[in-house]
Amino acid sequence: MDLEFLENGPAVVISGDERVLVVADLHFGIESDLDRHGIHVPSRSDERLERVMTCVRSAEPDLILLLGDVKHTVPGTTRQEFLELPGILRALRSETVVRVVPGNHDPGIARFLHERELLPAAGTVIDGVAYLHGHTAPPPEAIGRLVVAGHHHPVASLRDSIGCSLRAPAYLLGEADEKALDVARNDQSGKGNTRVLLVPAFNEYAGYDLLLTMKKPFSPLSRCIKKESAEVFLADGTYVCRLGELVPDERDAET
Repeated sequence: MDLEFLENGPAVVISGDERVLVVADLHFGIESDLDRHGIHVPSRSDERLERVMTCVRSAEPDLILLLGDVKHTVPGTTRQEFLELPGILRALRSETVVRVVPGNHDPGIARFLHERELLPAAGTVIDGVAYLHGHTAPPPEAIGRLVVAGHHHPVASLRDSIGCSLRAPAYLLGEADEKALDVARNDQSGKGNTRVLLVPAFNEYAGYDLLLTMKKPFSPLSRCIKKESAEVFLADGTYVCRLGELVPDERDAET
């Protein structure tokens, strides 16, 4: 199994017998929600889609796996989403096979999908790798595998000696604590050797500091990651450091 990180995503290609292009947390329709909160920006769906299409064309995958939160609005579906999603999905289908693992923002997504495109909400295994959105505990078949998840929108804050910082989308790769997994799943299967890869959000507005996620985990999956050994990578796959070596951003110090 090989991992290829696409900086212009962020997205990742996971290759075994098949090349799977993984894109998480597109949140198409987010502009309507921003507008309701007094932040008026034009739709950037066309630009976001073009970035996805660039990833597809450069990666030449056997399929694109949209790892949850394809749409943004919950509950319901906005006019923006009704107008934009059919064309977005049609464009992706013109390039490759489309599969969707629905996330917590995806109620109603099935109406836009073709037969066989919608995968189980609990997650799925493709070519030996488990994929789920990340807001629920992993299913039994994910244990003992690499578990790839979205939902957490990870970004890393990188600070130098004079305080300058860069906040950038990042991947977190870590081992899962098997006892914690058993608690999360209410199970005692104990298969062992489960690893977790948290994938950054493709949506340019979405991001949440990794240190905050690990300080106050907000999902069954993030509560199971061994913090002391987890490793941080930038969107292009550049290794940064172990999670514990990141310096907290001053903006998050009191959180």
